[in-house]
Amino acid sequence: MTPTHPSPLQPAASGPRVSEPLPHQILLALAQHRMATTRQLQTLLRPHASRQALSHPLNQLSRHHLVHYTVLPQSHRTRAWYLTAAGARLTRDHPALRSRPPYPITSTTAASLKTPHTLTVLRTHLAFVTDARRLGHEHGHLDWTPEVSHAIGDGQRLTADALMHYTVTGPQQRRKLRAFVEVDRATMSSERLAIKLIDYARLWTYQPPTTGRRPTPAPPAGGGLPWLRWYPIFPRILFVLTGAGRRTLEHRIDDLAAMTAQHPHVSALARDVPLAAALLEDLEDHGPTQPIWTPLAGGAPRPWTEL
Repeated sequence: MTPTHPSPLQPAASGPRVSEPLPHQILLALAQHRMATTRQLQTLLRPHASRQALSHPLNQLSRHHLVHYTVLPQSHRTRAWYLTAAGARLTRDHPALRSRPPYPITSTTAASLKTPHTLTVLRTHLAFVTDARRLGHEHGHLDWTPEVSHAIGDGQRLTADALMHYTVTGPQQRRKLRAFVEVDRATMSSERLAIKLIDYARLWTYQPPTTGRRPTPAPPAGGGLPWLRWYPIFPRILFVLTGAGRRTLEHRIDDLAAMTAQHPHVSALARDVPLAAALLEDLEDHGPTQPIWTPLAGGAPRPWTEL
């Protein structure tokens, strides 16, 4: 990459290719995930390389005014990197990102407001990436799309923290899985968190209104549901909790399970769509494919792939 004419970005596969220039991968990763620390980018793109292997291209991109950073508080000067407006323009037409709004971060103040939640969502992704590498499954740096939004009626939209694509590979099978992921840092009330389940139930049954008529709920098996435009089956819904003690987080999971049992629309959703919750620290310590997920409709903890 030259100072005035960066090389064109090349399409990326589900995981980073060594043959693809690392600066290009960094730009794509930041365009996809909005923000990342140097260590997170290292885990995502070059898990076996040194930290310096990421620091050098990041500083190079910074000199070219394609990325900038904010310093995390109380972190020994840890930097969280994000695209500048120029970096966002460079990546917006890449095939892997054509459906992604650019949302460039315009100042370090704006970056600092987004940092805690954005980096926690990426922490969740890295737990799945690390586990997939260990198991030989397919889940790369572009298989996790933050801030996926869908209409749910009455002018309202549901925005999931992330949509995950994941392929389980084995000697005789390949299973393609999708999941909406909600990352809870215990910054909202437990009731507000549980209400997200109602929004997902609305998305599951939502049909847009016809001209001059009010929208009516469609039966779950209906063939005209809008979500079928994007998903062959409705993605499972995973809640990942952190930011408080284990007992507090387990109580929040209990409240999610209570909403599933008590709300008729959520109960109907749970009969067709797997719903589960787990603690982020358990994902990082044990791996997402261990039996750490609590099914919200009841039952013993299990791996998310076996919900």
